[in-house]
Amino acid sequence: MKLKINDARALAIGALLKLKFSEEDATVTADHLIDAALRGVTFGSLPRILAIAEKMRDVGDQRKPISTVRETDTSAVIDGGDNVGYVVAHHATRIAIDKAKSHGIGMVGANNTFYTGLFSYYLEMATREGLVAFAVGNGPAKVAPEGAAEGRLGTNPIAFGFPSEGDPVIWDIGTCAIMHGDVMLHRREGKALPEGVALDSDGQPTTDAETAMSGFIRTWGGHRGSGLAIVVQMLCALAGGPVISPGWREMAYFMIVIDPKVFLPGGEYPARISELAAEISSARPIDPKSPVRMPFERSASERRLALASGFVDVPDIVYESLLKLKSDT
Repeated sequence: MKLKINDARALAIGALLKLKFSEEDATVTADHLIDAALRGVTFGSLPRILAIAEKMRDVGDQRKPISTVRETDTSAVIDGGDNVGYVVAHHATRIAIDKAKSHGIGMVGANNTFYTGLFSYYLEMATREGLVAFAVGNGPAKVAPEGAAEGRLGTNPIAFGFPSEGDPVIWDIGTCAIMHGDVMLHRREGKALPEGVALDSDGQPTTDAETAMSGFIRTWGGHRGSGLAIVVQMLCALAGGPVISPGWREMAYFMIVIDPKVFLPGGEYPARISELAAEISSARPIDPKSPVRMPFERSASERRLALASGFVDVPDIVYESLLKLKSDT
């Protein structure tokens, strides 16, 4: 169904308040989820509130205030206090941005969190400040390394962001064949998964989302994607949490933010990125109906269209479940 953007945001905040989020944390989280909806990433939008509720129901509410474990002029390690990653990563990103603006580089690792969302959201926070950024995250062992019949890796997103004179250039991927949130949404809607993205608990291919939830997701890109996922896992170990997260908790987020003026003090870096983008976009396409695009171009366009329309898409079952969550006493 289609909801007015303000109504969807109010629904999200109301449901999060029912989960005992503070007004500030509910707003930070809802803004992230609505941005995902505007960009057409449905599984990463309002359905995630239901996953947060299920996680808190299954393991209890163990939240405590976010704290800084150690800090230097250019780095920090953050204990997320088992708060949701939308809040923890937002906090960590702001610290990394501030350090990069003051000292040229900011490096922040956050641990003890879960469900961090779309990394492009945090990279856009940095690119809006004219900064270059890189981020990775880990998770529980729901992804099987290439050739394995059981999980050892998280979905392990990796993302890079670059400022330009127009839309930023942001490359944000999961190193898995399908994101866990997408599997969860397929299960909620009773839809089959694509071929080749998931395994059952015995390591056999499956397209059944319910079976995949108790099984494993495959890595993206064969051995190359599997190797990249392992690299992400090792980088996340810098944040100080477990090497492999024990379930949907104690997950990590690691970010580096760089001020390009350290290298190009004249401030010409965004223009250089725009020049490159123009060259790539001008390449002759194989299919004339499908022009060559830069990373994040589709997302930015989808968001502009959704903002102009005033509506976002919310699956019916998700809308009904959020209404129930919001009204439960």
